[in-house]
Amino acid sequence: MGAKIYHAMAVAVLALHLFWILWVIGGALLTRRRCALRWLHIISLVYSILIEALPWPPCPLTLLEAWLEARAGVTPYQGSFLVHYLEAIVYPDIPVSWLIAGAATVCGFNLGVYALRYRHRADGIR
Repeated sequence: MGAKIYHAMAVAVLALHLFWILWVIGGALLTRRRCALRWLHIISLVYSILIEALPWPPCPLTLLEAWLEARAGVTPYQGSFLVHYLEAIVYPDIPVSWLIAGAATVCGFNLGVYALRYRHRADGIR
C-alpha cells in the first residue's frame, strides 16, 4: 500500500477517536430509555477512566493511529490522544494530570447521571 493510503487510514482512525471522545462525553444524552445503549455507554465510561488513569494498557486507537502514521512516513506523536490533540488545541499549557483529571471528572459526571436516573426509577416503582 502507498503512503497516501496509510495516511488516509490514520486520518480515519483519528476521526473515530474523536467520535469515541464525543460518545464518552455526551453519550448519556442519547441513552435515555435505550437499555442496550445505556450499558454500552456505562462500559465505555469505565473503560475510558481506566485507559486514562492507568499507565497500561495504551489506547488501541492511539496505537493504531501511530502505526498507520509510521507506515505513511509521518513521524507519529508520543503519548495519548488527549494529551497530543486536545491539550494542543483546546487546553494549551495545562498539566497532563489536570487533563486526565478533567476526563475522569466528565466520565464520573456521566456515571452520576446514570445513578440519578436509576434512583429516580427505583423511587418511582415503590
